[in-house]
Amino acid sequence: MTGSLQRTLLGAVLALAVALPAAAQDKKTILTSVPNLGFPFFVHMMNELKSEAQKQGVAATESDGQNSAPKQTADVEAALVQKVDGIVISPIDVNAMAPVLSEAVEAGVPVVTIDRRVTGVDGILAHVGADNVLGGEAQAKWLIAAYPNGATIVNLQGQPGASPAIDRNKGLHNVLDSQKDKYKIVVEQTANFARDQGLSVTETILAGLQTPPDVIVAANDDMALGALEAVRGRNLQDKIKIIGFDALPEALGSIRDGGMAGTIEQFPGGQSRQAVDVLVTFLNTKKKPDPAVILLTPIAITKANLDKAERIAEVK
Repeated sequence: MTGSLQRTLLGAVLALAVALPAAAQDKKTILTSVPNLGFPFFVHMMNELKSEAQKQGVAATESDGQNSAPKQTADVEAALVQKVDGIVISPIDVNAMAPVLSEAVEAGVPVVTIDRRVTGVDGILAHVGADNVLGGEAQAKWLIAAYPNGATIVNLQGQPGASPAIDRNKGLHNVLDSQKDKYKIVVEQTANFARDQGLSVTETILAGLQTPPDVIVAANDDMALGALEAVRGRNLQDKIKIIGFDALPEALGSIRDGGMAGTIEQFPGGQSRQAVDVLVTFLNTKKKPDPAVILLTPIAITKANLDKAERIAEVK
């Protein structure tokens, strides 16, 4: 272990020790870990995880991965030192988080992954998430319905190595690649799920294209909202439609007000509640979930069905 990783782990142990609820001495404690609380999606997911843990009578220790695999790894290591009873985690990277989650499994600590998968780890208790391939396919099907005669497309991809980015991109291509004569992806580039990069990458793309695209497909709403800002900066909002993914309240408000054309609802609250329920049920009964992979089916949200969005009540 390097000196820097030792310091990161020590800091994580101390931070988690401070965060450990006093009541944890009398009841089971779980670690709830998300990739980055700088993203509104993960703030909502963490709030739902903690709320469900409270309802289920367990103490939750919060971990913010801060978009760093070493930080999230150190948080899991610290939780193991603190002897948590279980872990619910959205892994930053499908590969980078595998070693520490293998360590948890080998230590007899049950692990439930949520939203994002991890690969190469035997013994994960369950995965609860959205079927992101179907979500990407839903984006493509919306696009075809909106542009039956064909369209040019910019594809803003998510963070490389993140399973939702991989799967959403796969779903989009599953549908569009069979109709390349009508639906042409003119540029596809990562904007790392970040709004500022959605803005800057879209500005660069639009500056380099002779003709604006018909559609910008973004793998999350933060990138879509950044892209919308870039499109408005060039006064192209009447020519380019934008669809995102995640159904954030801000995106839903934009759809209502005529900004974004659509988004994909993946029910993060439902994912969170099921993940905690699966873990707590196992802790209390040793009953493993069947099936071990629980996938919710995403749906496309437009102005016509905003009432179907999980977080519509939060729209201002």
